[in-house]
Amino acid sequence: MADSKEKLFADFTAPTRQEWRDKIEVDLKGADYEKKMVWRTNEGFSMQPFYRKEDVDQLATVNALPGEFPYVRGNKKDNNQWFVRQNIEETDAKAANAKALDILNKGVNSLGFHVPVDQCNKEYLAALLDGIYADCVELNFRTCQRHCVELAEALVAYFTEKGYDLAKLQGSINYDPISKMLKKGKDTTPALQFAKPLIEALAQLPQYRCIAVNADLLNNAGAYVYQELGYALAWGGEYLDELVEAGVPAEEAARRIKFNFGISGVYFMEIAKFRAARMLWAEIVKQYLAPYNPPVGDEKSGCQTPPAGGPWEAAKMRVNATTSSYNLTLFDSYVNMLRTQTETMSAAIANVDSIVVTPFDVPCEQPTEFAERIARNQQLLLKEECHFDKLVDVSGGSYFVEELTVAIAQQAWKLFLAVEEEGGFLAAAKAGTIQKAINDTDAARHANVGKRKEFLLGTNQFPNFTEKSEGKEPINPSPCSPRGGEGCKCSGNVNSNEALPPTGGVGEGLIPALKTSRLASDFETLRLTTEKAAKQPIAFMLTIGNLAMRQARAQFSCNFLAAAGYKVVDNLGFPTVEEGVQAAVKAGADIVVLCSSDDEYADYGVPAFEALKAADPKAIFIIAGAPACSEDLKAAGIENFIHVRVDQLKTLKELNAKLGI
Repeated sequence: MADSKEKLFADFTAPTRQEWRDKIEVDLKGADYEKKMVWRTNEGFSMQPFYRKEDVDQLATVNALPGEFPYVRGNKKDNNQWFVRQNIEETDAKAANAKALDILNKGVNSLGFHVPVDQCNKEYLAALLDGIYADCVELNFRTCQRHCVELAEALVAYFTEKGYDLAKLQGSINYDPISKMLKKGKDTTPALQFAKPLIEALAQLPQYRCIAVNADLLNNAGAYVYQELGYALAWGGEYLDELVEAGVPAEEAARRIKFNFGISGVYFMEIAKFRAARMLWAEIVKQYLAPYNPPVGDEKSGCQTPPAGGPWEAAKMRVNATTSSYNLTLFDSYVNMLRTQTETMSAAIANVDSIVVTPFDVPCEQPTEFAERIARNQQLLLKEECHFDKLVDVSGGSYFVEELTVAIAQQAWKLFLAVEEEGGFLAAAKAGTIQKAINDTDAARHANVGKRKEFLLGTNQFPNFTEKSEGKEPINPSPCSPRGGEGCKCSGNVNSNEALPPTGGVGEGLIPALKTSRLASDFETLRLTTEKAAKQPIAFMLTIGNLAMRQARAQFSCNFLAAAGYKVVDNLGFPTVEEGVQAAVKAGADIVVLCSSDDEYADYGVPAFEALKAADPKAIFIIAGAPACSEDLKAAGIENFIHVRVDQLKTLKELNAKLGI
C-alpha cells in the first residue's frame, strides 16, 4: 500500500513560468504574445494570461479571512445571504403597498419606496407599509433631500407605534445632496446641513443607513471601474469629514453610510471591484477610528489588522449593487437579460449586501410585469438553484482575481488621493473635475463603440437583421429621477423652489453636469432614422472568388450594414461580376458590396464597379476589405471600403446621407 503521506504527482516536475510561456508561444504560431494574450485594461494596467502561486504570495489580500478586517473577503463568515431588492416607483400609498405585498410573495425581501415630498408623515407610511412586517424585510426610502429628516422622524414614530424592536429593523434613507450636484449641475452645499439632524433623528434605528454614496450614477454615466471606485471612496470620505466636523462620532458616521454601486459588464473586473472597495473603505475608516484600539501587526502580510468586533465593525462597507443601464439596448432587448445576469452573478460572487436587477425593457418603456418578474427571478435563480448564497468569497485565492483586486485597488487609490489633493470630493465636484473626467470617458467609450473597439452584442456586433422597433422609442429618466423625488425642486438652495436645470448641461452655478446616454444610443438613433425612411435600403452582397474569403467578408459586411437597419441580401457566389451586378439590380439593391479576397480585388474591383455604374448609377459600390491595391481602386473612382479599422458609425451615417436618409 502506498505511503499515505506521499504527495500526489510528486514524481512530476512543476513547469516553470518560462516553460508555460514557451508552450503558449508555440500555440500562437508566431503571433505576438503581448498583443494576443495580455489584457490591457481601460483602468491603466495589464493582466497576464496566467498567474502562479508565487505571484500572489506577497499580496496581503490572500491572508485575509471572511468577516474580518479589512473585509476584502466579505462582511460575513458563514454565508453569503444578500437582499433581493426591487424598487417601486409608484407614489400612491395604496398602489405601492399592493405591489409591495405582491412581490414580497414572489421572493423579494428588500423594498425601495419613493415617498412624495408632501407625504413624509406617519399617516402616509401607515398606508404604504400596511401588512408589511418591517422586521422581516429591508425597507429603503428616498424623497427630496431637505425632507429626509421629516421622513426619518415619521419612520421612527410609525415603527414605535407598531411596537417593533427598533434595534432589529434594517433599511435606509437615500440622503445624498452631492449626487444632485453631479447630475444637475447646481450647487447643493446648503443641503449638507441636514446630515447631522438626519442621523440624530434615526438614533433609535441603529441599523438604518441614511448617508448615501450613489456611485451607480457614475457607472451609468460611463465611468470605468477604477473611476467609479476611486470617486466613490472620495465621496464617502467627504461625508465622513463633514459629519465628524459637525460633531458626529466617527464610528456613528461610518455606520450610517451606504454605498450604491453600479455593476458593469466586465465580469471579473466587477468581482474584483467590490472586493477592493471593501478593503479600501475599511482602511479609510480605520484612520478615523484609530484612537479606539491600537492596530495589531501581522508579521506575514505586513498588514495592520484591528481586532474583531467593537468599533471596527463600523469599517464594514454596506453595498447595494444595481445592474447597469448604460449598456442596455433598445433593439434586441432580450440580450439585456444576458447582460444583467452576468452582472448579477459578479456582484453575488463578490458578496455584496443587496442587489437590484434592472428590467430588460427599461430603455424603451416603464418596466412591464413580465420584465420585473424576470429581473427578480434572475437573483432567485442564483440563490435557489446555484446556491450562491451559501458560498463565502468563492473567488478568494484565485490568482487572477487576487491580482485583479489589488491592481484595481491601486488605480482607485491613486484617483482617491488625486481628489484629496484637489481639496476633497465636494471641491472637485464644484470645480467640475469629476464630471469632466467621467464625461470624457463616456465620449471615448461612445467613440469606441462607433469604431467597434468596444462591442455591444445586437447593436454594433451581430444585430438582428429583421428586427423592427415596432414603435419603441428610447426614453430618458425625468430630471429628478430616480434620486430626488417626484417634482423635487429643492435640491439646490434649500429655501428655494427654483427648478433644476436639465440633465447634461451646466447649471446656474456654472457647475458642469454628468452626461448620461446609453452606450447604444448613437446606433439606435441611426437605426430608427433608417427605419423611418420612405424605403428600407437594400445592401446586396456580390460574392465571388475565393470561397472562404468571400463568405467571411459577406458575413462581416452583413453585420456591419445591418447595424444601420439595412436589409442585407447574402449570396452563395457568382461566376462573374456581371452576373452578380445583374442579380443586384434585379433585387433593387441600393448598396452593392463586393466580397472576395484581397488578391482577387485587383481583378474584380474595377469591372464590378463599372458594371454597376452602367446598370444603376445611383447604387453605392463598396469593397469589403482593405486590399493592397486600394490606391489603384480609388484611382478608378471607388470611394467606399469597409473593414475592421473603419469607423462603423461614421461610415453608416455617411451612407445614410448618400441615400438621402
